[in-house]
Parts: sequence; structure tokens; C-alpha cells
Amino acid sequence: MALSETAYAKINLALHVRRRRADGYHEIETLFAFVDDGDRLTASPSARDGLHIKGEFAAALDDPYDNIVIKALARLRHVPGWYVSLDKRLPVAAGLGGGSADAGAIFRMVRRSGGLPAAWEEIAAELGADVPACVESAACVGRGTGTALSPVDNDLAGTPVLLVNPRLPLATGPVFRAWDGVDRGALPAGTARAIALAGRNDLEAAAIALCPPVADVLAALGETGPLVARMSGSGATCFALYDSHDAMLKARESLAMRSSGWWLMAGNLR
Repeated sequence: MALSETAYAKINLALHVRRRRADGYHEIETLFAFVDDGDRLTASPSARDGLHIKGEFAAALDDPYDNIVIKALARLRHVPGWYVSLDKRLPVAAGLGGGSADAGAIFRMVRRSGGLPAAWEEIAAELGADVPACVESAACVGRGTGTALSPVDNDLAGTPVLLVNPRLPLATGPVFRAWDGVDRGALPAGTARAIALAGRNDLEAAAIALCPPVADVLAALGETGPLVARMSGSGATCFALYDSHDAMLKARESLAMRSSGWWLMAGNLR
């Protein structure tokens, strides 16, 4: 029997970078949130694990057997094997945790089909800093490298959101290396809405220096009257939250007319 899951797009409603660590990673404080849309995965029983990638952004993943989906399956050691079809609808290297979201969907499917191993949180963290949050795909605060999770009062659930990417990949490593090293303070306290409105993304300046069109996307979103417009993660995707579904749809129409080359996804926060 086939199983299906959506790999929900991850966004960082706020991302505060606190310091560089000796191991090359960074201490961060972030508010994770998830959109009710993303990649689509279907898994069918198979003699061995396999992966077929299709969809708009499939060409960006040129080696399916080096994909995080296969790595997650191998680490979870489920029986029997699965042949997974991945409809890659999210851009790659985009600040949306696409690969991590795909891995998170695999964890959820394994949990549904027979249960996760006791140490699944450790396995998730070893696969990537965003994977633990993506397993549950629910709003939460991440600290450390993003793997130390704590709950948050999610008063933004159902909020209309628009994602916009200039169709330019932006690797995480160079953006973090370009961060100016200035600690601008801790993540605010409060509900998800309070944190999102008072927070910031400390990587925006570095991302714009490496990919100037990010500034154009942010400016365009800022002109649509959002609650907040900000870059997600290390970019280049930016998002805007709106008070109403109609306002979000109007913004999507405006931006689609403004730049037909941009990638857009509309949805609601989970």
C-alpha cells in the first residue's frame, strides 16, 4: 500500500545569528513556521530503497542516490524497502528547507507505517539542522544550530502567506560566512506573531550582497501591505504574511504581473 505525504515548506519567521562557533557552525535563535504546501512524496513497497524525482525543480537534484531522502531511509532502517516518487515543487537552495522537509516527510511516513526508532531525534539532527523541526512541521523555536527545539504559542496558524523566489539558488554556507559577525540581540519572547513582528533575519544583508535580486523581492513584497515581509533562512526566498486571504491573492497577482520570472507559492501557515 502506497503512502503519501506533503513536505511542507519551512520558513524562518525570524532568524537571529548570535555568534560563530569554533566548529564552523553558528549559534542561532529562530522561529520556524511551515506552509501548508510543498513537495509531494509517495512511497511504495520495494525490494530495495529507490527514488524517482520529477517536477519543476527535479533537474536541480542530479544524483537521486545522494539525496537526503535515500539517506533518511537508510538511517531509519525500515523494512521492507520503499520506492519513493518525489515531486520537487520547491526551489533548491532557497531557504525553504526543501531537502530537510523531504526528509521530515519520510520520518512521518515511517512513523505511520510502523514507528520511528527511539533515537529518531538524533538521526534527524545528523541529517541536517532543519530536519528535526521538519519532522513535526509545526511552529517552534530553534536554538543552538537550530536543532534544540521548544514549543511556541502559535497564534499565526492559518495566516495567509506568499513565498517569492527570484529563481536564483543561494547556498547556505557562503551566506553564513558573509554574515558580519555582529550579535544584534536575542529572539524576542512571546507568541509566534509577537516574535515574527519584532524579529529580524540577520542574514538578509549577506544574502543581498551575494544575490542582489533578494532586495528587489523584499521591496516588491513590502509594497503589498503585508503584516511582515522578510527573507527566509539564508535566502533567496522571501515571504510576506497578510491579514486576509484576499490581500494575499491580490499581492500574488501584483507580483506575478511585475515579474513573470519569479517563482511564487501561496498558502497558509500551519
